[in-house]
Amino acid sequence: MKATIIVQGLVQGVGYRFFAVDIAKQYNIKGYARNLLDGNVEVIAEGDEGMLNEFIKRLKVGPGSARVTGIDVKWDDTDFGFDSFDIRF
Repeated sequence: MKATIIVQGLVQGVGYRFFAVDIAKQYNIKGYARNLLDGNVEVIAEGDEGMLNEFIKRLKVGPGSARVTGIDVKWDDTDFGFDSFDIRF
C-alpha cells in the first residue's frame, strides 16, 4: 500500500523531514520526504496499511518545533519498491 501525504503548516526549516525519517524507521515504512516550493512537505510512504495509518498519525503531530495545520492523504496500490526512507532534495 502507498500513501502520498502533503503536510501543511510550519514544516520547513524545523527538522520535519528528519522527524519523518525517524518515525518511518519505527514503523518499517519506505519512501521519502521532501520540501515543496509552496512551503509544504510531501511524504511518499509505502508499507503495511496498519503501520501507514500509525505513521500518518505521528506525522499529523510532527516534531515539537513544527506546527502542522493540515494533512492530505491519497492512497493507492502502486508499489515503487523503495529500499529505505530518505530525504530528497
